[in-house]
Amino acid sequence: MSEEKVPQEEEQKQRLKPVIEGAESLSLGISIVVAVLIGVAVGLGLKKLFEIDWLLWVGVFIGIAAAGLNVFKAYSKQYKEFEKLAQDPRYKIKKQLDDEDEDDDRLY
Repeated sequence: MSEEKVPQEEEQKQRLKPVIEGAESLSLGISIVVAVLIGVAVGLGLKKLFEIDWLLWVGVFIGIAAAGLNVFKAYSKQYKEFEKLAQDPRYKIKKQLDDEDEDDDRLY
């Protein structure tokens, strides 16, 4: 009975994988907004706590930096995925075609 559950669980994971990856991509925009809003909230909290006006801007810059970090992490993750695709034999034909074009250029 447990052997029957394992293939069903694997099949369900395979079905949900594209949905999860899509949600991660969509969440990038949301995470940028949330990071900036949290930074503004921290800045407002520091401003009220210490009564120094420019601390609001410190919070804003912290939020913007956090949003930039989120973008960098998403970019790095996507770059790794594209590197895996580049190693896939199905997509190596482009490199072969580029190599043939270089050989043709040398003849002229």
